[in-house]
Amino acid sequence: MPALQRHETQPSLAPDRDWWRGAVIYQIYPRSYQDSNGDGVGDLRGVIARLPYIASLGVDAIWISPFFKSPMKDFGYDVSDYRDVDPMFGSLADFDAMVAEAHRLGLRVMIDEVISHTADVHPWFRESRSSRNNPKSDWYVWADARPDGTPPNNWLSIFGGSAWQWDTRRQQYYLHNFLAEQPDLNFHNLEVQDALLDVTRFWLERGVDGFRLDTINFYFHSQRLEDNPPLPVEERNDQTAPAVNPYNYQDHHYDKSRPENLGFLERFRALLDEYPAAAAVGEVGDSQRGLEVVAAYTAGENRVQMCYAFDFLAPEKISAAKVRSVLEAFGRVASDGWSCWAFSNHDVMRHASRWAAGEPDRLAYLKVVSALLMSLRGSVCLYQGEELGLGEAELAFEDLQDPYGIRFWPEFKGRDGCRTPMVWDDLKPHGGFSSAKPWLPVATQHLPLAVSRQQGDPNSLLEHYRRFLAFRAGHPALIKGEIEFLAIEGDAIAFARREGNEQIVCAFNLGSKQASLTLGAGKKEQPLGGHGLSGTAEGDKIIIPEYGAWFGRLE
Repeated sequence: MPALQRHETQPSLAPDRDWWRGAVIYQIYPRSYQDSNGDGVGDLRGVIARLPYIASLGVDAIWISPFFKSPMKDFGYDVSDYRDVDPMFGSLADFDAMVAEAHRLGLRVMIDEVISHTADVHPWFRESRSSRNNPKSDWYVWADARPDGTPPNNWLSIFGGSAWQWDTRRQQYYLHNFLAEQPDLNFHNLEVQDALLDVTRFWLERGVDGFRLDTINFYFHSQRLEDNPPLPVEERNDQTAPAVNPYNYQDHHYDKSRPENLGFLERFRALLDEYPAAAAVGEVGDSQRGLEVVAAYTAGENRVQMCYAFDFLAPEKISAAKVRSVLEAFGRVASDGWSCWAFSNHDVMRHASRWAAGEPDRLAYLKVVSALLMSLRGSVCLYQGEELGLGEAELAFEDLQDPYGIRFWPEFKGRDGCRTPMVWDDLKPHGGFSSAKPWLPVATQHLPLAVSRQQGDPNSLLEHYRRFLAFRAGHPALIKGEIEFLAIEGDAIAFARREGNEQIVCAFNLGSKQASLTLGAGKKEQPLGGHGLSGTAEGDKIIIPEYGAWFGRLE
Protein backbone atom coordinates (compact mmCIF):
# COMPACT_ATOMS: atom_id res chain seq x y z
CA MET A 1 0.00 0.00 0.00
CA PRO A 2 1.26 3.53 -0.71
CA ALA A 3 2.25 5.58 2.31
CA LEU A 4 -0.50 7.36 4.17
CA GLN A 5 -0.89 11.00 3.29
CA ARG A 6 -1.27 12.57 6.70
CA HIS A 7 0.72 13.01 9.88
CA GLU A 8 1.82 10.02 11.93
CA THR A 9 1.77 11.95 15.21
CA GLN A 10 0.22 15.04 16.70
CA PRO A 11 0.76 16.88 19.96
CA SER A 12 -1.38 15.80 22.90
CA LEU A 13 -4.99 16.85 22.56
CA ALA A 14 -5.62 20.12 24.36
CA PRO A 15 -8.84 20.41 26.38
CA ASP A 16 -11.56 21.98 24.24
CA ARG A 17 -15.07 21.71 25.62
CA ASP A 18 -16.46 22.62 22.22
CA TRP A 19 -14.48 20.07 20.16
CA TRP A 20 -17.61 18.06 19.33
CA ARG A 21 -19.39 20.97 17.62
CA GLY A 22 -18.86 20.31 13.93
CA ALA A 23 -16.61 17.31 14.58
CA VAL A 24 -16.33 14.47 12.06
CA ILE A 25 -16.60 11.14 13.88
CA TYR A 26 -15.58 7.83 12.28
CA GLN A 27 -17.59 4.82 13.46
CA ILE A 28 -15.75 1.54 13.95
CA TYR A 29 -17.68 -1.72 14.19
CA PRO A 30 -14.87 -3.65 15.89
CA ARG A 31 -16.01 -7.18 14.97
CA SER A 32 -15.51 -6.25 11.32
CA TYR A 33 -12.63 -3.79 11.23
CA GLN A 34 -9.39 -5.76 11.63
CA ASP A 35 -8.63 -9.16 13.12
CA SER A 36 -5.20 -9.24 14.77
CA ASN A 37 -5.13 -12.80 16.15
CA GLY A 38 -6.56 -14.94 13.36
CA ASP A 39 -9.85 -15.98 14.92
CA GLY A 40 -12.03 -14.36 12.25
CA VAL A 41 -13.33 -11.61 14.53
CA GLY A 42 -12.01 -8.05 14.64
CA ASP A 43 -10.52 -6.83 17.90
CA LEU A 44 -9.00 -3.85 19.69
CA ARG A 45 -5.44 -4.70 18.64
CA GLY A 46 -6.71 -4.69 15.08
CA VAL A 47 -8.20 -1.24 15.62
CA ILE A 48 -4.86 0.00 16.99
CA ALA A 49 -3.09 -1.25 13.85
CA ARG A 50 -5.48 0.73 11.65
CA LEU A 51 -5.56 3.99 13.61
CA PRO A 52 -2.94 5.62 11.34
CA TYR A 53 -5.27 4.98 8.39
CA ILE A 54 -8.17 6.63 10.24
CA ALA A 55 -5.99 9.60 11.20
CA SER A 56 -4.96 9.92 7.55
CA LEU A 57 -8.60 10.55 6.60
CA GLY A 58 -8.63 13.78 8.59
CA VAL A 59 -11.45 12.95 11.00
CA ASP A 60 -11.60 14.31 14.54
CA ALA A 61 -12.73 11.31 16.55
CA ILE A 62 -13.60 7.63 16.49
CA TRP A 63 -16.76 6.04 17.85
CA ILE A 64 -16.20 2.39 18.60
CA SER A 65 -19.24 0.11 18.85
CA PRO A 66 -19.56 -2.13 21.95
CA PHE A 67 -16.59 -4.23 23.02
CA PHE A 68 -17.83 -5.03 26.55
CA LYS A 69 -18.31 -8.53 27.92
CA SER A 70 -21.42 -9.97 26.33
CA PRO A 71 -23.12 -13.25 25.39
CA MET A 72 -23.34 -11.67 21.89
CA LYS A 73 -27.02 -12.36 21.33
CA ASP A 74 -27.09 -8.86 19.80
CA PHE A 75 -23.36 -8.67 19.13
CA GLY A 76 -22.33 -6.54 22.07
CA TYR A 77 -25.49 -4.49 22.48
CA ASP A 78 -26.38 -6.95 25.25
CA VAL A 79 -23.84 -6.16 27.96
CA SER A 80 -23.05 -8.57 30.80
CA ASP A 81 -20.22 -6.52 32.35
CA TYR A 82 -20.01 -2.78 31.76
CA ARG A 83 -16.50 -2.50 33.19
CA ASP A 84 -14.58 -5.07 31.18
CA VAL A 85 -13.66 -5.97 27.61
CA ASP A 86 -14.99 -9.17 26.10
CA PRO A 87 -12.07 -11.57 25.57
CA MET A 88 -12.86 -11.84 21.84
CA PHE A 89 -11.92 -8.14 21.56
CA GLY A 90 -8.94 -8.21 23.91
CA SER A 91 -8.41 -6.76 27.37
CA LEU A 92 -8.63 -3.54 29.33
CA ALA A 93 -4.90 -3.14 28.67
CA ASP A 94 -5.64 -3.29 24.94
CA PHE A 95 -8.35 -0.68 25.38
CA ASP A 96 -5.97 1.62 27.25
CA ALA A 97 -3.38 1.16 24.51
CA MET A 98 -5.99 2.02 21.88
CA VAL A 99 -6.93 5.25 23.67
CA ALA A 100 -3.27 6.21 24.08
CA GLU A 101 -2.48 5.60 20.42
CA ALA A 102 -5.61 7.41 19.22
CA HIS A 103 -4.68 10.43 21.32
CA ARG A 104 -1.11 10.30 20.02
CA LEU A 105 -2.53 10.53 16.50
CA GLY A 106 -4.82 13.42 17.38
CA LEU A 107 -8.04 11.38 17.51
CA ARG A 108 -10.57 11.60 20.30
CA VAL A 109 -12.26 8.40 21.44
CA MET A 110 -16.00 7.91 21.94
CA ILE A 111 -17.41 4.58 23.08
CA ASP A 112 -20.87 3.10 22.69
CA GLU A 113 -22.71 3.17 26.03
CA VAL A 114 -25.64 0.74 26.04
CA ILE A 115 -27.55 1.54 29.20
CA SER A 116 -31.24 1.24 28.34
CA HIS A 117 -30.97 -2.52 28.86
CA THR A 118 -28.49 -5.25 29.81
CA ALA A 119 -27.98 -8.88 28.87
CA ASP A 120 -30.20 -11.32 30.74
CA VAL A 121 -27.04 -12.91 32.16
CA HIS A 122 -25.88 -9.65 33.74
CA PRO A 123 -25.50 -10.12 37.54
CA TRP A 124 -27.98 -7.30 38.12
CA PHE A 125 -30.72 -9.13 36.23
CA ARG A 126 -29.89 -12.50 37.74
CA GLU A 127 -30.44 -11.00 41.16
CA SER A 128 -33.51 -9.03 40.10
CA ARG A 129 -35.29 -12.10 38.71
CA SER A 130 -34.46 -14.29 41.73
CA SER A 131 -37.37 -12.98 43.83
CA ARG A 132 -39.79 -10.09 44.22
CA ASN A 133 -38.08 -8.71 47.31
CA ASN A 134 -34.32 -8.85 46.70
CA PRO A 135 -32.22 -5.64 46.77
CA LYS A 136 -32.37 -5.33 42.97
CA SER A 137 -35.94 -6.51 42.53
CA ASP A 138 -36.91 -3.09 41.14
CA TRP A 139 -33.86 -2.55 38.94
CA TYR A 140 -35.74 -3.81 35.86
CA VAL A 141 -39.27 -3.24 34.62
CA TRP A 142 -41.49 -5.93 36.09
CA ALA A 143 -45.29 -6.18 35.90
CA ASP A 144 -48.01 -8.66 36.73
CA ALA A 145 -49.96 -10.43 34.03
CA ARG A 146 -53.46 -9.36 33.18
CA PRO A 147 -56.19 -11.51 34.77
CA ASP A 148 -56.21 -13.74 31.68
CA GLY A 149 -52.42 -14.25 31.84
CA THR A 150 -51.58 -12.06 28.87
CA PRO A 151 -48.89 -9.33 28.98
CA PRO A 152 -49.57 -6.12 30.94
CA ASN A 153 -50.20 -4.03 27.81
CA ASN A 154 -49.84 -3.94 24.04
CA TRP A 155 -46.25 -2.67 23.82
CA LEU A 156 -44.19 -4.24 21.04
CA SER A 157 -40.53 -5.11 20.69
CA ILE A 158 -38.58 -3.65 17.78
CA PHE A 159 -37.23 -7.16 17.17
CA GLY A 160 -40.72 -8.59 16.82
CA GLY A 161 -43.60 -9.71 19.04
CA SER A 162 -44.58 -8.50 22.47
CA ALA A 163 -42.17 -6.33 24.46
CA TRP A 164 -42.95 -8.49 27.50
CA GLN A 165 -41.38 -11.82 28.48
CA TRP A 166 -42.77 -14.14 31.15
CA ASP A 167 -40.37 -15.12 33.92
CA THR A 168 -41.20 -18.30 35.83
CA ARG A 169 -39.16 -17.41 38.91
CA ARG A 170 -41.04 -14.22 39.74
CA GLN A 171 -44.16 -15.23 37.83
CA GLN A 172 -44.21 -11.78 36.30
CA TYR A 173 -43.44 -10.23 32.95
CA TYR A 174 -40.34 -8.13 32.31
CA LEU A 175 -40.01 -5.45 29.64
CA HIS A 176 -37.63 -5.80 26.69
CA ASN A 177 -37.78 -3.26 23.88
CA PHE A 178 -35.40 -5.41 21.85
CA LEU A 179 -34.55 -9.12 22.30
CA ALA A 180 -36.05 -11.09 25.17
CA GLU A 181 -32.42 -11.55 26.26
CA GLN A 182 -32.12 -7.75 26.65
CA PRO A 183 -34.27 -6.81 29.68
CA ASP A 184 -34.88 -3.08 30.14
CA LEU A 185 -33.46 -1.31 33.17
CA ASN A 186 -35.86 0.68 35.35
CA PHE A 187 -34.64 4.28 35.19
CA HIS A 188 -37.34 5.37 37.62
CA ASN A 189 -35.11 3.76 40.28
CA LEU A 190 -32.40 6.25 41.29
CA GLU A 191 -30.10 3.41 42.32
CA VAL A 192 -30.10 2.27 38.69
CA GLN A 193 -29.23 5.77 37.52
CA ASP A 194 -26.43 5.99 40.08
CA ALA A 195 -24.98 2.64 39.01
CA LEU A 196 -24.98 3.68 35.35
CA LEU A 197 -23.38 7.02 36.12
CA ASP A 198 -20.68 5.13 38.02
CA VAL A 199 -20.06 3.08 34.87
CA THR A 200 -19.79 6.29 32.88
CA ARG A 201 -17.22 7.65 35.33
CA PHE A 202 -15.24 4.41 35.08
CA TRP A 203 -14.65 4.95 31.36
CA LEU A 204 -14.06 8.68 31.70
CA GLU A 205 -11.33 7.89 34.19
CA ARG A 206 -9.78 5.56 31.59
CA GLY A 207 -9.45 8.53 29.23
CA VAL A 208 -12.41 8.34 26.86
CA ASP A 209 -13.50 11.66 25.37
CA GLY A 210 -17.18 10.88 25.02
CA PHE A 211 -20.00 8.48 24.43
CA ARG A 212 -22.49 7.45 21.80
CA LEU A 213 -25.64 6.75 23.81
CA ASP A 214 -27.51 3.82 22.32
CA THR A 215 -31.32 4.18 22.17
CA ILE A 216 -31.22 7.31 24.32
CA ASN A 217 -34.99 7.87 24.14
CA PHE A 218 -35.80 4.35 25.42
CA TYR A 219 -34.54 4.90 28.96
CA PHE A 220 -37.89 5.66 30.60
CA HIS A 221 -41.34 4.14 30.26
CA SER A 222 -44.69 5.28 31.62
CA GLN A 223 -45.12 3.72 35.05
CA ARG A 224 -48.86 3.43 34.49
CA LEU A 225 -48.21 1.04 31.60
CA GLU A 226 -50.94 2.46 29.37
CA ASP A 227 -51.56 0.82 26.01
CA ASN A 228 -49.99 2.64 23.08
CA PRO A 229 -52.63 4.03 20.71
CA PRO A 230 -52.74 2.79 17.12
CA LEU A 231 -51.00 4.91 14.53
CA PRO A 232 -53.14 5.89 11.52
CA VAL A 233 -52.07 4.09 8.36
CA GLU A 234 -51.22 7.34 6.61
CA GLU A 235 -48.77 8.27 9.37
CA ARG A 236 -46.79 5.03 9.35
CA ASN A 237 -43.21 5.08 8.11
CA ASP A 238 -40.16 2.85 8.22
CA GLN A 239 -37.66 5.23 9.78
CA THR A 240 -37.27 3.27 13.03
CA ALA A 241 -38.29 -0.26 12.02
CA PRO A 242 -38.67 -1.96 8.62
CA ALA A 243 -42.02 -1.66 6.89
CA VAL A 244 -42.82 -5.35 7.49
CA ASN A 245 -42.59 -4.90 11.27
CA PRO A 246 -45.89 -4.31 13.13
CA TYR A 247 -43.93 -2.08 15.52
CA ASN A 248 -44.82 0.65 13.03
CA TYR A 249 -48.54 0.19 13.73
CA GLN A 250 -48.35 1.97 17.11
CA ASP A 251 -47.83 5.53 18.26
CA HIS A 252 -45.12 4.84 20.83
CA HIS A 253 -46.29 7.41 23.31
CA TYR A 254 -45.90 5.44 26.54
CA ASP A 255 -42.95 3.10 26.02
CA LYS A 256 -40.28 5.65 25.00
CA SER A 257 -39.43 9.36 24.55
CA ARG A 258 -40.84 10.09 28.00
CA PRO A 259 -40.40 13.53 29.60
CA GLU A 260 -38.78 12.02 32.70
CA ASN A 261 -35.68 11.35 30.63
CA LEU A 262 -34.68 15.01 30.70
CA GLY A 263 -33.85 14.83 34.40
CA PHE A 264 -31.51 11.88 33.89
CA LEU A 265 -29.82 13.54 30.92
CA GLU A 266 -29.13 16.56 33.10
CA ARG A 267 -27.50 14.29 35.69
CA PHE A 268 -25.48 12.65 32.91
CA ARG A 269 -24.33 16.01 31.53
CA ALA A 270 -23.35 17.21 35.00
CA LEU A 271 -21.04 14.20 35.25
CA LEU A 272 -19.52 14.90 31.82
CA ASP A 273 -18.90 18.50 32.83
CA GLU A 274 -16.65 17.33 35.66
CA TYR A 275 -14.13 16.39 32.98
CA PRO A 276 -12.20 18.80 30.75
CA ALA A 277 -13.85 18.04 27.40
CA ALA A 278 -16.22 15.05 27.57
CA ALA A 279 -19.17 14.96 25.16
CA ALA A 280 -22.00 12.67 24.11
CA VAL A 281 -24.16 11.99 21.07
CA GLY A 282 -27.49 10.25 21.52
CA GLU A 283 -29.31 7.91 19.13
CA VAL A 284 -32.98 8.88 18.88
CA GLY A 285 -35.26 6.23 17.40
CA ASP A 286 -38.68 7.83 17.09
CA SER A 287 -40.48 7.83 13.75
CA GLN A 288 -43.10 10.41 14.74
CA ARG A 289 -41.22 12.88 16.94
CA GLY A 290 -37.54 12.35 16.14
CA LEU A 291 -36.49 15.95 15.53
CA GLU A 292 -38.55 17.21 18.48
CA VAL A 293 -36.83 14.69 20.77
CA VAL A 294 -33.41 15.70 19.46
CA ALA A 295 -34.35 19.32 20.11
CA ALA A 296 -35.39 18.60 23.70
CA TYR A 297 -32.36 16.45 24.50
CA THR A 298 -29.82 18.97 23.14
CA ALA A 299 -31.46 22.21 24.30
CA GLY A 300 -29.36 24.56 26.40
CA GLU A 301 -26.11 23.65 28.12
CA ASN A 302 -27.23 21.03 30.64
CA ARG A 303 -28.28 18.02 28.53
CA VAL A 304 -26.37 15.99 25.94
CA GLN A 305 -24.34 17.96 23.43
CA MET A 306 -25.81 16.38 20.29
CA CYS A 307 -28.17 13.69 19.02
CA TYR A 308 -29.17 12.13 15.75
CA ALA A 309 -32.49 10.87 14.45
CA PHE A 310 -33.10 8.61 11.44
CA ASP A 311 -34.12 11.24 8.87
CA PHE A 312 -31.20 10.39 6.57
CA LEU A 313 -30.85 6.76 7.68
CA ALA A 314 -34.30 5.66 6.50
CA PRO A 315 -34.88 3.86 3.17
CA GLU A 316 -36.26 6.97 1.44
CA LYS A 317 -33.74 8.33 -1.05
CA ILE A 318 -32.13 11.63 -0.24
CA SER A 319 -33.16 14.62 -2.32
CA ALA A 320 -32.41 18.31 -2.32
CA ALA A 321 -35.94 19.02 -1.12
CA LYS A 322 -35.70 16.54 1.75
CA VAL A 323 -32.34 17.83 2.95
CA ARG A 324 -33.63 21.37 3.05
CA SER A 325 -36.87 20.30 4.74
CA VAL A 326 -35.08 18.34 7.49
CA LEU A 327 -32.48 21.04 8.19
CA GLU A 328 -35.08 23.83 8.24
CA ALA A 329 -37.39 21.79 10.48
CA PHE A 330 -34.51 21.17 12.86
CA GLY A 331 -33.70 24.88 12.86
CA ARG A 332 -37.28 25.68 13.83
CA VAL A 333 -37.64 23.17 16.65
CA ALA A 334 -34.05 23.22 17.92
CA SER A 335 -32.70 26.71 17.46
CA ASP A 336 -30.19 26.16 20.28
CA GLY A 337 -29.72 22.41 19.74
CA TRP A 338 -27.15 20.49 17.73
CA SER A 339 -27.52 17.46 15.52
CA CYS A 340 -25.07 14.85 14.29
CA TRP A 341 -25.86 13.79 10.72
CA ALA A 342 -25.10 10.41 9.17
CA PHE A 343 -26.03 8.63 5.95
CA SER A 344 -24.91 5.12 7.02
CA ASN A 345 -24.22 3.17 10.19
CA HIS A 346 -24.24 -0.37 11.60
CA ASP A 347 -28.05 -0.54 11.79
CA VAL A 348 -29.17 0.40 8.26
CA MET A 349 -28.52 -0.52 4.65
CA ARG A 350 -25.46 1.33 3.38
CA HIS A 351 -26.37 4.49 1.50
CA ALA A 352 -24.28 3.40 -1.49
CA SER A 353 -26.99 0.80 -2.03
CA ARG A 354 -30.02 2.73 -0.75
CA TRP A 355 -29.37 5.76 -2.95
CA ALA A 356 -26.62 5.30 -5.53
CA ALA A 357 -27.56 1.98 -7.11
CA GLY A 358 -29.65 3.51 -9.91
CA GLU A 359 -27.50 6.55 -10.60
CA PRO A 360 -25.80 6.77 -14.04
CA ASP A 361 -22.48 7.76 -12.41
CA ARG A 362 -22.30 6.01 -9.05
CA LEU A 363 -18.86 7.34 -8.08
CA ALA A 364 -19.69 10.96 -8.90
CA TYR A 365 -22.97 10.68 -7.00
CA LEU A 366 -21.27 9.29 -3.88
CA LYS A 367 -18.71 12.09 -4.03
CA VAL A 368 -21.30 14.87 -4.12
CA VAL A 369 -23.57 13.43 -1.42
CA SER A 370 -20.56 12.95 0.89
CA ALA A 371 -19.54 16.56 0.31
CA LEU A 372 -23.10 17.62 1.12
CA LEU A 373 -23.10 15.60 4.35
CA MET A 374 -19.83 17.16 5.45
CA SER A 375 -21.08 20.69 4.68
CA LEU A 376 -24.34 20.61 6.66
CA ARG A 377 -24.71 22.50 9.93
CA GLY A 378 -24.04 19.92 12.60
CA SER A 379 -21.52 17.24 13.41
CA VAL A 380 -20.95 14.25 11.12
CA CYS A 381 -20.68 10.51 11.59
CA LEU A 382 -18.96 8.45 8.90
CA TYR A 383 -19.36 4.67 8.98
CA GLN A 384 -16.39 2.43 8.26
CA GLY A 385 -16.20 1.61 4.56
CA GLU A 386 -18.40 4.41 3.31
CA GLU A 387 -15.21 6.24 2.34
CA LEU A 388 -14.61 3.29 -0.03
CA GLY A 389 -18.14 3.31 -1.44
CA LEU A 390 -19.01 -0.10 -0.02
CA GLY A 391 -22.56 -1.13 -0.79
CA GLU A 392 -24.79 -3.53 1.12
CA ALA A 393 -23.42 -7.07 0.97
CA GLU A 394 -25.76 -9.79 -0.25
CA LEU A 395 -25.73 -12.74 2.16
CA ALA A 396 -27.30 -16.17 2.00
CA PHE A 397 -29.76 -17.01 4.77
CA GLU A 398 -27.35 -19.60 6.19
CA ASP A 399 -24.70 -16.88 6.62
CA LEU A 400 -26.94 -14.58 8.65
CA GLN A 401 -25.96 -13.79 12.24
CA ASP A 402 -28.37 -10.94 13.04
CA PRO A 403 -31.47 -12.13 14.96
CA TYR A 404 -33.40 -9.19 13.52
CA GLY A 405 -32.83 -10.37 9.95
CA ILE A 406 -33.46 -14.02 10.79
CA ARG A 407 -36.82 -13.04 12.33
CA PHE A 408 -38.07 -10.98 9.38
CA TRP A 409 -36.35 -12.75 6.45
CA PRO A 410 -36.68 -12.47 3.47
CA GLU A 411 -38.64 -9.19 3.26
CA PHE A 412 -36.14 -7.64 5.68
CA LYS A 413 -32.67 -9.13 5.62
CA GLY A 414 -31.39 -7.56 8.81
CA ARG A 415 -28.19 -5.66 9.49
CA ASP A 416 -25.50 -8.16 8.52
CA GLY A 417 -25.21 -6.69 5.02
CA CYS A 418 -23.75 -3.44 6.40
CA ARG A 419 -21.55 -5.22 8.96
CA THR A 420 -19.36 -7.41 6.75
CA PRO A 421 -15.60 -7.00 7.16
CA MET A 422 -13.64 -3.98 6.01
CA VAL A 423 -11.64 -4.61 2.84
CA TRP A 424 -8.01 -3.54 3.11
CA ASP A 425 -6.17 -5.42 0.35
CA ASP A 426 -7.87 -7.16 -2.55
CA LEU A 427 -4.86 -9.48 -3.05
CA LYS A 428 -4.87 -10.88 0.49
CA PRO A 429 -7.16 -13.57 1.90
CA HIS A 430 -10.49 -12.19 3.06
CA GLY A 431 -9.57 -8.72 1.84
CA GLY A 432 -6.78 -8.38 4.42
CA PHE A 433 -9.28 -8.45 7.29
CA SER A 434 -8.26 -11.82 8.73
CA SER A 435 -6.15 -14.87 8.00
CA ALA A 436 -9.09 -17.06 9.05
CA LYS A 437 -12.67 -17.40 7.87
CA PRO A 438 -14.42 -14.22 9.06
CA TRP A 439 -17.51 -14.24 11.25
CA LEU A 440 -19.36 -12.77 8.25
CA PRO A 441 -18.17 -13.41 4.71
CA VAL A 442 -16.23 -10.73 2.86
CA ALA A 443 -18.36 -9.58 -0.06
CA THR A 444 -16.63 -10.32 -3.36
CA GLN A 445 -18.10 -7.11 -4.84
CA HIS A 446 -16.24 -5.16 -2.14
CA LEU A 447 -12.77 -6.38 -3.11
CA PRO A 448 -12.29 -4.01 -6.09
CA LEU A 449 -13.05 -1.15 -3.68
CA ALA A 450 -10.33 -2.13 -1.16
CA VAL A 451 -8.09 0.50 0.39
CA SER A 452 -5.14 -0.92 -1.56
CA ARG A 453 -6.93 -0.21 -4.84
CA GLN A 454 -8.04 3.33 -3.98
CA GLN A 455 -5.20 4.76 -1.94
CA GLY A 456 -3.12 7.16 -4.00
CA ASP A 457 -5.62 7.34 -6.87
CA PRO A 458 -6.73 11.00 -7.02
CA ASN A 459 -10.00 10.02 -8.71
CA SER A 460 -11.01 7.48 -6.06
CA LEU A 461 -13.71 7.98 -3.47
CA LEU A 462 -11.22 7.40 -0.65
CA GLU A 463 -8.98 10.23 -1.81
CA HIS A 464 -12.06 12.42 -2.30
CA TYR A 465 -12.94 11.93 1.38
CA ARG A 466 -9.41 12.86 2.43
CA ARG A 467 -9.36 15.87 0.12
CA PHE A 468 -12.75 17.15 1.21
CA LEU A 469 -12.08 16.68 4.91
CA ALA A 470 -8.88 18.72 4.51
CA PHE A 471 -10.84 21.40 2.63
CA ARG A 472 -13.50 21.46 5.34
CA ALA A 473 -10.93 21.75 8.12
CA GLY A 474 -9.62 24.95 6.55
CA HIS A 475 -12.95 26.79 6.75
CA PRO A 476 -14.47 27.45 10.19
CA ALA A 477 -17.80 28.36 8.57
CA LEU A 478 -18.18 24.77 7.35
CA ILE A 479 -17.50 23.39 10.83
CA LYS A 480 -19.48 25.56 13.24
CA GLY A 481 -21.20 28.19 11.12
CA GLU A 482 -24.86 29.10 10.88
CA ILE A 483 -26.81 28.04 7.79
CA GLU A 484 -29.15 29.92 5.45
CA PHE A 485 -30.76 28.24 2.44
CA LEU A 486 -30.73 29.85 -0.98
CA ALA A 487 -32.98 29.44 -4.02
CA ILE A 488 -31.56 27.20 -6.73
CA GLU A 489 -32.88 25.51 -9.85
CA GLY A 490 -32.93 21.77 -10.54
CA ASP A 491 -32.41 18.82 -8.17
CA ALA A 492 -29.92 20.89 -6.25
CA ILE A 493 -29.48 22.52 -2.88
CA ALA A 494 -27.61 25.68 -1.93
CA PHE A 495 -26.94 27.42 1.35
CA ALA A 496 -24.63 29.92 2.98
CA ARG A 497 -22.57 28.98 6.04
CA ARG A 498 -21.41 31.88 8.24
CA GLU A 499 -18.93 31.97 11.11
CA GLY A 500 -17.31 35.20 12.25
CA ASN A 501 -16.15 37.12 9.19
CA GLU A 502 -16.28 34.08 6.92
CA GLN A 503 -19.29 33.46 4.69
CA ILE A 504 -19.22 30.54 2.26
CA VAL A 505 -21.85 29.68 -0.33
CA CYS A 506 -22.20 25.94 -0.97
CA ALA A 507 -24.17 24.51 -3.89
CA PHE A 508 -24.68 20.81 -4.69
CA ASN A 509 -26.26 19.21 -7.72
CA LEU A 510 -27.66 15.80 -6.79
CA GLY A 511 -29.13 15.21 -10.22
CA SER A 512 -27.85 14.09 -13.60
CA LYS A 513 -28.76 17.39 -15.30
CA GLN A 514 -27.05 20.78 -15.03
CA ALA A 515 -28.23 23.16 -12.29
CA SER A 516 -27.64 26.86 -11.74
CA LEU A 517 -27.56 29.34 -8.86
CA THR A 518 -27.92 33.11 -9.18
CA LEU A 519 -26.21 35.00 -6.39
CA GLY A 520 -27.84 38.34 -7.15
CA ALA A 521 -26.60 41.74 -8.23
CA GLY A 522 -23.79 43.18 -6.15
CA LYS A 523 -22.67 39.84 -4.74
CA LYS A 524 -18.92 39.45 -5.04
CA GLU A 525 -17.68 35.92 -4.76
CA GLN A 526 -14.30 34.24 -4.61
CA PRO A 527 -14.45 30.63 -5.81
CA LEU A 528 -12.81 28.18 -3.43
CA GLY A 529 -10.75 25.29 -4.71
CA GLY A 530 -9.26 22.25 -3.09
CA HIS A 531 -12.43 20.19 -2.79
CA GLY A 532 -12.13 18.43 -6.14
CA LEU A 533 -15.72 18.99 -7.29
CA SER A 534 -16.70 20.87 -10.44
CA GLY A 535 -18.68 24.07 -10.83
CA THR A 536 -18.08 27.40 -12.56
CA ALA A 537 -19.06 31.05 -12.09
CA GLU A 538 -20.36 33.12 -15.01
CA GLY A 539 -20.97 36.62 -13.71
CA ASP A 540 -23.46 36.36 -10.88
CA LYS A 541 -24.59 32.91 -12.05
CA ILE A 542 -23.06 29.67 -10.82
CA ILE A 543 -23.26 26.69 -13.18
CA ILE A 544 -23.09 23.28 -11.52
CA PRO A 545 -22.82 20.22 -13.76
CA GLU A 546 -24.41 16.88 -12.94
CA TYR A 547 -23.13 15.53 -9.61
CA GLY A 548 -21.06 18.68 -9.15
CA ALA A 549 -20.65 21.22 -6.38
CA TRP A 550 -19.44 24.78 -6.06
CA PHE A 551 -18.00 26.63 -3.08
CA GLY A 552 -17.28 30.33 -2.91
CA ARG A 553 -16.46 32.92 -0.27
CA LEU A 554 -18.69 35.98 -0.36
CA GLU A 555 -16.86 39.27 0.19
